[in-house]
Amino acid sequence: MYSFKSYGKVNEAEQASLEARRKTRKRITIISLSSIILVAVIVAAVVGTSVQNSHGQSKNDSGGDDQSISASVKAVCDVTLYKDSCYSSLSPMVNSSQIQPEEIFKLSIKVALAQVSKAIQYFSNHGVFKGVNNNMTVAALENCQELLGLAVDHLNNSLSSDEQSSLLDVSEDLHTWLSAAGTYQQTCIDGFEEAKEALKDTVVNYLKNCTELTSNSLAIITWISKVASTVNLRRRLMSLTYYKNQEPLWLHSNDRNLLQTELNLKRKADIVVAKDGSGKYKTIAAALEAVRDKSDKRTVIYVKKGVYFENVRVEKLKWNVMMIGDGMTSTIVSASLNFIDGTPTFSTATFAVFGKGFIARDMGFRNTAGPQKHQAVALMASADQVVFYRCHIDAFQDTLYAHSNRQFYRECNIYGTVDFIFGNSAAVIQNCNILPKKPMQGQQNTITAQGKVDPNQNTGLSIQNCTISPFGDLSSVLTYLGRPWKNHSTTVFMQSTLDKFINPNGWLPWVGNSAPDTIFYAEFQNVGAGSSTKNRVKWKGLRNVTNKQASKFTVKAFLQGDKWITGSSAPYKSDL
Repeated sequence: MYSFKSYGKVNEAEQASLEARRKTRKRITIISLSSIILVAVIVAAVVGTSVQNSHGQSKNDSGGDDQSISASVKAVCDVTLYKDSCYSSLSPMVNSSQIQPEEIFKLSIKVALAQVSKAIQYFSNHGVFKGVNNNMTVAALENCQELLGLAVDHLNNSLSSDEQSSLLDVSEDLHTWLSAAGTYQQTCIDGFEEAKEALKDTVVNYLKNCTELTSNSLAIITWISKVASTVNLRRRLMSLTYYKNQEPLWLHSNDRNLLQTELNLKRKADIVVAKDGSGKYKTIAAALEAVRDKSDKRTVIYVKKGVYFENVRVEKLKWNVMMIGDGMTSTIVSASLNFIDGTPTFSTATFAVFGKGFIARDMGFRNTAGPQKHQAVALMASADQVVFYRCHIDAFQDTLYAHSNRQFYRECNIYGTVDFIFGNSAAVIQNCNILPKKPMQGQQNTITAQGKVDPNQNTGLSIQNCTISPFGDLSSVLTYLGRPWKNHSTTVFMQSTLDKFINPNGWLPWVGNSAPDTIFYAEFQNVGAGSSTKNRVKWKGLRNVTNKQASKFTVKAFLQGDKWITGSSAPYKSDL
């Protein structure tokens, strides 16, 4: 921000003065931006009120502050998908005609938080579903409690982060966490569809307020961010703060040295796991229990070679864990939970990650249930800012569940058959080998099934510089790049090599003969015998994208920065 006349040290007085000027300029910028947003709200409100009055349809003739208050809330709520629930939930909470949009946003999170917390109590009482004795349905109820608890955590994170920092400082994090909160609620609903009980409608109806209010908060922060970008102040605001330029809290000088080589990683590991007893623990689960909760310091777990037959969960309080093995086919975690034998998809994962900042490298994750058992997840990631480097991820249907938040995969081998890369995270899969296998007789292979349910979610699958080739003889198997699991499914294959076994149509409908117009599918600068788009399906949602549009799905843009990836020691390309 400021230049100095020499390269010498700055004295304390100069430094204090510099900091004061920075803080003052930041406050001025934030106030200016808030004022511009407020003006936009007032203009929208005035225009809306004028239109109502011209048609004689205004319902509030009392004038004064009440009308101004309602108009301000209405203007903000007009950007949401669920305007009625937004207005009815926020109007009673607003007691000032001078309320800023940021304050309305905070209130929107609070009302969503109250509804989701209420829903947790609803699902914790199994008695509300009288007569339910199906194990799958009971498991779905338990999953809902966990998923809604995760939604509460993300809503709380959004609220506390906004209170501690400028809303615009953390807008990208808020966008991610609110997108994830919506994903958790949708996953709860999906679980009852799998349970094959007549309960989904009951669940959908009960969660209606939760999902709508969470979506409203997401829409409001999306709108505020767009207004900031439009007035070209956001970039200047970011340059006045240190938030986005900070390294992860755990990446101190000692950790930098630790991350230089694999040898150092293993030698300086905090915890060693070995099946032969040469480490402190014989199971990965036991090692994870020893990790301090909510640690800002990186905890390195070295897992020696061997096959570990266990279902592993990195729980949500286990932050900043790095797990390193002796190679993707030498250190393997293996299990076989699956849908056919009575486990909901969400609970089938051999290795599941809920703790933020997780890193895995040189390890394998597999589900050996086989194609006849249908949904059987090898790896599920539901945490924010996770990295998988040189990992082997192997199953059949639903191999990799990229469930929610921000994720990065580099130089991994990913095997599967039906929908084997799926979920609703913002995930970049870079320089990986994607290897469809032979499915059950009569099945078709679909590589992706992305689950974006809300147009304001910042989610999707970005597959960049990967090699897509068959594992075995698939000459008699129809193989597609993917199919749209949800109405706003978003998937981009770019700068990748597609082998000739990819069906010329490219994409498969989820149902019927077409796909919703609201999906976003794209292929950009791919090569190989299967990359020709000449005979692709003629869907409105299958886009021809420019360099500028494709760049939005790169690491730096799509994952909202790359500092957290730098700390993983994994190589990466930040742009096209």
